Amino acid sequence: MLEAFERFVGSMGFQALTAGNVLMMLIAGVLIWLAIKKGFEPLLLLPIGLGALLTNIPLNGLLNEPTAEAIGGLYYYISQGIHLEIFPPLIFLGIGAMTDFGPLLANPKTFLLGAGAQFGVFSALFLAIMLGFSPREAASIGIIGGADGPTAIFLTLKLAPHLLGPIAVAAYSYMALIPMIQPPIMKLMTTKKEREVVMTTSKPVSKNVRIIFPIIVMVFSLLVVPASAALIGMLMAGNLLKESGVVERLSNMAQNELMNIVTFFLGTSVGMTMSADSFLSIATLKIIVLGVLAFGFSTFGGLVLGKILYKVTGGKVNPLIGAAGVSAVPMAARVAHNEGQKYNHNNYLLMHAMGPNVAGVIGSAVAAGILLSFFQ
Repeated sequence: MLEAFERFVGSMGFQALTAGNVLMMLIAGVLIWLAIKKGFEPLLLLPIGLGALLTNIPLNGLLNEPTAEAIGGLYYYISQGIHLEIFPPLIFLGIGAMTDFGPLLANPKTFLLGAGAQFGVFSALFLAIMLGFSPREAASIGIIGGADGPTAIFLTLKLAPHLLGPIAVAAYSYMALIPMIQPPIMKLMTTKKEREVVMTTSKPVSKNVRIIFPIIVMVFSLLVVPASAALIGMLMAGNLLKESGVVERLSNMAQNELMNIVTFFLGTSVGMTMSADSFLSIATLKIIVLGVLAFGFSTFGGLVLGKILYKVTGGKVNPLIGAAGVSAVPMAARVAHNEGQKYNHNNYLLMHAMGPNVAGVIGSAVAAGILLSFFQ
């Protein structure tokens, strides 16, 4: 009986608990607090926080690899959805099924704003190389500027899987903080007159155009950047399910059941990579700093092109919508709308900002494909 008790005591996690584990549990607590109390990206920060908490409780065996004597831990198998690159494309399928490309099709020139917002991706890449990261690591860090979590995870798994935890946390955390990061840059980059511009209502887009668009984008994008097939292919497939109007059950499945299940498993699996020994490092601090710079540069790039369109169109385009090109659907579009209303209460920019916003989703996936082609 005494030996059994000793074995029980020896199996407790307290004996293996380190200061690093405790610190990471506190960080996990902050992520959970931000999700619940502040409402910052709760669908992702809460699962990530839960995963980070679980992985820093010693001896729980959730990530144990299978052996001849044991079948392996639960999250060893669930996390294969990340390692085998299954979860991010499935998330894109759901995003595609939820996305309305109508505002983009009604005003095609706003596609340029989504492209301009990828400026942060390549700026952060070069900064990361200057700070001593390898080109593959730098590319994974730079994609944070695309403001698209699944894309960041997808690219990092291919180029720098050892950086998955800090890159995923930086990407999703800064997406949640967009209402704090973007407004100061918007105010700095635009004049009061530009922020007050009221954009006219766009013409409606026909059903045929909505159906043809995802097919054309899929074919053209994959011919140009085949490496983006998993992301662009699933994004456009999901959108075609929605716009076809003949597979409502499949569209609803992609938007709801599939999206919810994959989001939870993706988030917790990412959190499980945040163990103290891999997360607490100087490299992580550098990634956190580079991540916010990437977001800032992407916002800057979108606003610059927004100002160019303002000039070219004779003041018909409010440059604030350029900031929505960073993806982060629909939060970035809401931020552009809210900033516009601060200076003109009759200004309704939301639908206009959704154009560059969804263009940013395509842009970040294409940027990831380009980086894969260069560095894989």
